[in-house]
Amino acid sequence: MSDFFEQAEALQKEYAAKLPPVEKWNPPLSGDIDIRIARDGRWYHEGSEIQRQKLVRLFSTILKREGDDYFLVTPVEKWRIQVEDAPFVVVDFSRQGRGADQKFVFKTGTDDIVVADQEHPLWVETRKVGEDGATEESVPYIIVRKNLPALISRNVYYHLIEVALEEEQGEADRVGIRSCGETFYLS
Repeated sequence: MSDFFEQAEALQKEYAAKLPPVEKWNPPLSGDIDIRIARDGRWYHEGSEIQRQKLVRLFSTILKREGDDYFLVTPVEKWRIQVEDAPFVVVDFSRQGRGADQKFVFKTGTDDIVVADQEHPLWVETRKVGEDGATEESVPYIIVRKNLPALISRNVYYHLIEVALEEEQGEADRVGIRSCGETFYLS
């Protein structure tokens, strides 16, 4: 099993090395383009879902965030797009080992692989929901690359909480997981 996680970490590093250097590209704003990433991770162009996963994957590699805005960039163009929540969604995770030496590996809907660590922190925000805003919900995220977050899907989040409760990581009323020597609280 540890070979799988070592391969996953190697893939993460190899993949990151092959990504376009969008952080170095700073062309002037070309304008807004009618592309939207929905909260569930689906991509839309002019109101229609983009069905070709390879095209979504390609777009995801040229995505850049500046402040609260997201852009698709090339060395000569920069187009602002709309992101409802986060540009990626975590759809699965695996765990290697137990206790202080364990690692959590996450997979996004665009096939990004990320290991929760100091460079890729996991955190939870609390939001008010409902028409009157009287109800709160926990919304978990992890940094995938650079400053691009992924929303952790509800199913994955609940499974993480189950693992955390089994491990009893945390303090008092807080439940957390440990990955790569870091503690990430889920509540």
